[in-house]
Amino acid sequence: APLNLISAFPPPQNYSESPYGVGYQKASSVSVSKSNDSHATLPDGAHLMAPHNILAFNDYDKGLAYAKQVNKPVLIDFTGHACVNCRKMEQNVWVKEKVLSVLKNEVILISLYVDDKRALEDDEIVASKLRPGKKLRYIGQKWSELQTIKYKTNSQPYYVLMDLNEENLIDPVAYTPEVDKYYNWLKKGISSFK
Repeated sequence: APLNLISAFPPPQNYSESPYGVGYQKASSVSVSKSNDSHATLPDGAHLMAPHNILAFNDYDKGLAYAKQVNKPVLIDFTGHACVNCRKMEQNVWVKEKVLSVLKNEVILISLYVDDKRALEDDEIVASKLRPGKKLRYIGQKWSELQTIKYKTNSQPYYVLMDLNEENLIDPVAYTPEVDKYYNWLKKGISSFK
């Protein structure tokens, strides 16, 4: 059962053996309907973020390519598996109907986990621009360095709304627990998308 007061402390529901609740399993294929938030097949690199079924990417390039294909702005979510405030946003702000509708229908979500300890493929290992003599060997290091270099910050959560040319539509925001404030930020940024 979702418990809003402590929802940020346990791991996110999508880590659960049963993120949709005990005894309920989401169908393995996504049904086709007239709804904007359903997809006959998932795009390359995409997954449905449980338990709210938000189409999400964990790879910047694949997410951006899909956004260009469907002509929607990108919401970059710099996050972390161990980020308490990230879980608070997902469990207390993103679940609100008006915010959830925007996330499902008006943007392409790219969640970049800065603490992802999985190794990069050999051809993706590059020299760090921030730490001379060091190499980026893990997925999280790649996203952390991107955030630090491009946005001059390394805190999570950090949200960036950008167009298909990778230009900000509005100033990025960090932890924004007020639903209306976060929603208004989303809508203002999206209104600048051409």
